[in-house]
Amino acid sequence: MTAVDAPPVALARTNPVAKLAASGVLAVALVLSLDWVSASVALALELLALPFAGVPWRRLWRRTAVVWLAAPLTGLTILLYGQESGTVHVDWLLVRISDGSIELAIATVLRVLAIGLPAVVLFLTVDPTELADGLAQLVRLPARFVLGALAALRLLAVFGDDWRALELARRARGVADRGRVRRFAGQAFALLVLAIRRGSTLATAMEARGFGAPGRRTWARPSRLGGRDAALIGGAVLIAAAAVIASVATGHWNFIAGR
Repeated sequence: MTAVDAPPVALARTNPVAKLAASGVLAVALVLSLDWVSASVALALELLALPFAGVPWRRLWRRTAVVWLAAPLTGLTILLYGQESGTVHVDWLLVRISDGSIELAIATVLRVLAIGLPAVVLFLTVDPTELADGLAQLVRLPARFVLGALAALRLLAVFGDDWRALELARRARGVADRGRVRRFAGQAFALLVLAIRRGSTLATAMEARGFGAPGRRTWARPSRLGGRDAALIGGAVLIAAAAVIASVATGHWNFIAGR
């Protein structure tokens, strides 16, 4: 999705660097403590902000499905093998389910959702070119690194087409009829060789156009932070502060450095 195609919604039209900063603020605040209060408060506030994300609901559920699946699985592992404390409810071989592991599992599930959902939602409407412009101009990352990463990211979409073309070519030659594992290995190696050749050609073309030249670089698309971006970062700070304050006020704050 490009900047032109982005929905006319506040969060969708913010600078990618602001989205990165907002996601980082939420992640840092929630990582500092492993408790269910801070995670639940942050998650509730984030869910209230979802309608302003500028992403259709169907696409939103489809893209965040992996987060909804990973969170319970992570919690299940903590539930079965987490730190034991309080009353033990199940004790079988290596499995020990206690009050402490149950509370820790709930906190883990909520924390994974509270960290993962905003990260996925915020970056659904990010254009890679705008992100690269912001990282180079606002964060001051090296232009060579940023532009190389952008070129590599743009080529990821080409890999699917290359894979299908290789599959059709091998099938036309009669080498893709049997041995699924062997066929996959051979086709993956062919894709790797093709990617290396394309990368070498792209690197030569970029050098020829002056991408590696010394001196101050000019940018065709200036990247700036505005009031909308400040509001997004400020909202993330408020959510993080509300989660921390609620956790400390209720006595559930569990700073990870003290564990």
